Amino acid sequence: MKIHMISLGCDKNRVDSEKMLSNLLEKYPGSEITDDPAEADIAIINTCSFIGDAKEESINTIIEMGEYKQSANLKKIIVAGCLVERYKDQIRKELPEVDEVMGISDYVDKLDVQLARVDNADNYTSYLKIAEGCDKYCTYCIIPSLRGHYRSVPMEHLVEEAKMLAERGTKELILVAQETTLYGKDIYHKKALPELLKKLSEIEGIEWIRILYCYPEEIDDELIAAIRDNKKVVHYLDIPIQHASDHILENMHRKTRQAELKEKIAALRKAIPDIVLRTTLITGFPGETEEDFTILKDFVKEMRFDRLGVFPYSQEEGTAAAEMKPQIPQKIKLQRQDEIMKLQQGIAFEKAREQIGRELRVIIVGYDPENNMYLTRSYMDNPDIDSLVFVDAGDYNNKVSGDMIDCRIIDADGYDLIGERI
Repeated sequence: MKIHMISLGCDKNRVDSEKMLSNLLEKYPGSEITDDPAEADIAIINTCSFIGDAKEESINTIIEMGEYKQSANLKKIIVAGCLVERYKDQIRKELPEVDEVMGISDYVDKLDVQLARVDNADNYTSYLKIAEGCDKYCTYCIIPSLRGHYRSVPMEHLVEEAKMLAERGTKELILVAQETTLYGKDIYHKKALPELLKKLSEIEGIEWIRILYCYPEEIDDELIAAIRDNKKVVHYLDIPIQHASDHILENMHRKTRQAELKEKIAALRKAIPDIVLRTTLITGFPGETEEDFTILKDFVKEMRFDRLGVFPYSQEEGTAAAEMKPQIPQKIKLQRQDEIMKLQQGIAFEKAREQIGRELRVIIVGYDPENNMYLTRSYMDNPDIDSLVFVDAGDYNNKVSGDMIDCRIIDADGYDLIGERI
């Protein structure tokens, strides 16, 4: 059979999707994967329902695949993931084009973590999910009720999986979980991320290790030292802080307050001067006043994050924040989101210009033959989210995606950088 997989939402979903495909190909020899739904016998949609926009995208994708059942070869649609975990009965009742449903609890802990992944065009970068679930219970978040309590993947399984990925060409390993910083606390009774980083860095072929989703309260001196001293761990950290007003942080049930956030950021920058810090913020959380929003803006100006994303608060049923008063009108949420993004744009453009003259090692992710330019990423850039470095290929245009080259930054174009080969 021919299988078409659509993976929506976060990187953690992407890992689940790859493992589902890998398990299916092993179970049904002779099957193959197709990027064209018109050629597929089966379509699998791994859905997301974290916020309202994600739910809408998931539903629209299901409906779109249903049209292929009428006009093409598609015989069966299987829907999996977070949307099913929340709305299984409604999907069965209201989306008749769906043949099978699988909630997260039906499969996520049964996927074989030791099984090699399926081939894809960009296998030089791979995601390694080191834990499942979450115990933080932030008041805006539905994840703990969907994915359960925090549970780490045993270290020996992760090392074996990473070795398999390296054998298939992976050079950049991106560690993901709902929270990576707590890795190992449940099974080893201590935070074991520094030890995991050391073991992964010993794998031949792995050149970059990137860490995402680090809760600030769990970043300690041992982890900072591991990032600083391990040559394969890139100096990039994703720290979702969500807000900077103590009043809002408390209502979000976040563990840190603004003073602690500033201390943690200062400690990181002191120990690792070239570290790139990315964060995410929420605007329009219930009860967010103009004063709270001003505090957030001042914080963004002062901290000057290298990368920053902003999301308007999404009122999700089943969360504590959904019942809080007052709920902020959508128009105000979006206005505040836009204001923060414009503020951050100026900071990001300045930060990009500050890179001029710097020498960087970059990984090639594409080639523009018309302009003879390599599309690359530096350690400062997470795939599909952050910026690019455009490097003049010159007479050395025989490189391919996944190759690493050295360049000197000679200009900046908005968020992106322009480089020349060294």
